[in-house]
Amino acid sequence: MTFTRILPLAGVSLLATAAALQAQEVTTLDTITILNKGRENAEATGGTVITQEELEKLKPADVSQLFSRDSSVTVSGGGGPSKRIHVLGMEQSHLAVTVDGVPQTATSWHHTGSNVIDPAFLKRVEVEAGAASADAGFAAAAGAVRYETVGANDLLEEGKDFGARFSTTAGTNGRGLSGSAAAYGRYDAFDWFIMTHAAGGKDYKDGDGRVVKGTEPAARNILAKFGYEFEDNRFELGYERSRDNADRLIKMNMGLAGDEIHPLKVSRDAVKLSYTSTSPTDMWDPEFMLYYSENDYWRNNYQARTNGNMILNEDLYGGKIQNTFTIDPGKVTAGVDFGRHDYHTDNYGNNNRRYRDFSTTQFGVFTQGRFEFDNGFNVSTGARYDAHRFEDWDDKRFSDSGASVNATVAYRFTDGFEVFAGASRTWLGYVIGDYGYVHARNNAFYTDPAFDTGSAKNFKVGANFGGENWNAGITLFDTRIDGLPEYGTASLANNPNEFRSRGVTLNASYTWNDTTFGATYTHAKVTADGQSVLPNSGSFMPVGDMATFYIDHEIPDYNVKVGTTLAWAGKISDEVARAGGFYDQPAYAVVNAYAEWTPPSYENVTLRVGVDNLFDKKYFERSSYAASSNRGGIDPVYAPGRTITLHAGVKF
Repeated sequence: MTFTRILPLAGVSLLATAAALQAQEVTTLDTITILNKGRENAEATGGTVITQEELEKLKPADVSQLFSRDSSVTVSGGGGPSKRIHVLGMEQSHLAVTVDGVPQTATSWHHTGSNVIDPAFLKRVEVEAGAASADAGFAAAAGAVRYETVGANDLLEEGKDFGARFSTTAGTNGRGLSGSAAAYGRYDAFDWFIMTHAAGGKDYKDGDGRVVKGTEPAARNILAKFGYEFEDNRFELGYERSRDNADRLIKMNMGLAGDEIHPLKVSRDAVKLSYTSTSPTDMWDPEFMLYYSENDYWRNNYQARTNGNMILNEDLYGGKIQNTFTIDPGKVTAGVDFGRHDYHTDNYGNNNRRYRDFSTTQFGVFTQGRFEFDNGFNVSTGARYDAHRFEDWDDKRFSDSGASVNATVAYRFTDGFEVFAGASRTWLGYVIGDYGYVHARNNAFYTDPAFDTGSAKNFKVGANFGGENWNAGITLFDTRIDGLPEYGTASLANNPNEFRSRGVTLNASYTWNDTTFGATYTHAKVTADGQSVLPNSGSFMPVGDMATFYIDHEIPDYNVKVGTTLAWAGKISDEVARAGGFYDQPAYAVVNAYAEWTPPSYENVTLRVGVDNLFDKKYFERSSYAASSNRGGIDPVYAPGRTITLHAGVKF
């Protein structure tokens, strides 16, 4: 990296920080974000925020439903472990993904999903597309995704020291039965929360009534949190466990001839220990965190082929130490973070393969300032510097370090109109990518001695508009990523192509009495070396044009809520894809609807009916592997046809 490329952004960071430090008085402020009528920074600059209230409306059974109201996030179809999440056409692995602040592993295998959290545990989701903040984490190439889970302090009602929630859902079209149970409480200085969620059913049918094999729900998940407070200090220990054990398609994101299924186990365990202050001051608002997670992928009885049976294992441990300082115009967060990934692959078939163990290690320092000035300017700017090491399976060691900078500036002309612009350059270290490729390489496979680090550049500009009961926004974005890995037949090397996603997102909402209308639209052109990427469920996927429209309506006199969502995707017709053996992707429109009732005499009870894919359309979701003539013909994994669910929940 040449420092002349990052000096302009670094200059913005230093000038903004210096201006903020000129303040003579120190006052306590709320967190400063670039906003429009209370909208969060991520949402106001082209991202997505799903609040706890919205989660209550959606009650998502999977990540497809979780992001069903935002056109900038696409989720591929199939069974739970196969769902891959793409933001503006870029797979989630290219974003800094955290659950309660704990960094998550990237997608291990290109036929496996990127789902990292059970939606039943969530209280908030924030997707920061494009220029991510320095404190979002290491290697935030295309932004950040922050999942936050619920805990005792979120659910305990005032004056109560114990609470519980139970819910059950029954559904047609393979949905089967699912249920969750949560208990939580407080005793003296201790608080605790334990929640379990399980789902079981059958393979669903698509809109034509054809069974899609390997799609049965099979989640078995646990979330637990234990807190202890004394004086002004809080310690919290969290544990998350997820299991999915079922028969799945040979390659879960594509329909091959014969649709063979084989046993597959996917598991994850994560532990986090954190410290925060319950009475922060202007100069002392700390967060200390240590974490460990283990992610396993295991399949046997696959086929009598050299790349069949395998184990993938990735362990991640690390931590973060940071403090937030409050000054007159805003806040400055500074700290250090570190992490180590240990990778293990094992092809345990009878062939010319071997165990492979390798690792990456990262250490970084960062600072991020968020300021609001009286002259109408809002600034979020920061920088980080990271050192990274990759030690491969042949004990070859690669080491380097690099800087990352970001800045987003907004100017508010009036209370109802603001413009913003953001840019970032991010150093990614050695990008490992879908390391599951390694299991199918022979003993001679090696790392190219010239293997180098990756980098990303992000630009975005837009405007927000709003009034008393409405808001709207537009964001133009451009993300470029270089230095990604390529698992060739002989060696691991850098892909020479620049991957790029550019386009526009629009959003709007309007509330009239008890009714809310909302809509989003996204156009993204995703390319590799200037040519359209192929729709093969890779790290980058063609998105084209997508839109969502939703309505929520409350009937207070009857304690009833109703709503509907329409998701639309335009046709994708591309010469490059056709030359690669892929067929055009047809347009589709899917309607979901729900109705929810709380009996007046039992306000702790909720009854809900939902209908997904109301008109029983046969379609496959964008970012799914598209239909192609390769290998004698590959079908997509089609989405479920009409599915009706009945949900009942009770809280104490």
